[in-house]
Amino acid sequence: MAKKKSKGKTKKEPAASPVSKTVFPFYSEDRWNNWIEQVKESGFELNEDEDPGDSGKIFVNMEDDIILACLKVISKFDNNELTVDGAFDALDVAKNIVLNPMDSISESIDLMLDSLQTSLIGVFASCECYIDGAYDKSADLTPIIKSAMEAEEADDPGTAIGYVATIGASVIAGAEIPEDTFSDMPYGLVAEWIDGIDSISAAMMGDDSYKFDEPDE
Repeated sequence: MAKKKSKGKTKKEPAASPVSKTVFPFYSEDRWNNWIEQVKESGFELNEDEDPGDSGKIFVNMEDDIILACLKVISKFDNNELTVDGAFDALDVAKNIVLNPMDSISESIDLMLDSLQTSLIGVFASCECYIDGAYDKSADLTPIIKSAMEAEEADDPGTAIGYVATIGASVIAGAEIPEDTFSDMPYGLVAEWIDGIDSISAAMMGDDSYKFDEPDE
């Protein structure tokens, strides 16, 4: 897993281009708070006997919005418009916003947001690993997924997220998650993290206009 930067109490500034020194706010607190307000207004209720369906799409859209912001950072990094440190800083700004503990809204919404944040841990770890270059794009992902599951079973989430990060970095670099990945995977942290990586893959296969977008002003 990519080396994480220490978290101090001083608020970090958004990353800057090594060429233009333009401040790049890739994801803002206002943007996150807007999603939270929409979630509150949705009145979402989780029913164990029913699929969340359309009412649960807001959480999918929230995750997609954050993933696209992360992919925008990756694109700027790939195009040498962000240094390694600048890319890490940009991800840290977003991560510190969306992974912060939140006040309770309702039992159903709290469960969905907890699941969302857990998936995003896998997303951020993958992006950090990609930027750090600590992965092998040509590696067979199946045994790495198995190793991640074994680490979780051994109550070693730190090792598990390290494996997951390399999987996600490989996916960002163009690898594909094996089709049968989720068929025998028990629900848990690794499943949630890899679900986040699956969302990265889906976003990359969709509209790639994010590669040419400028960061939010």
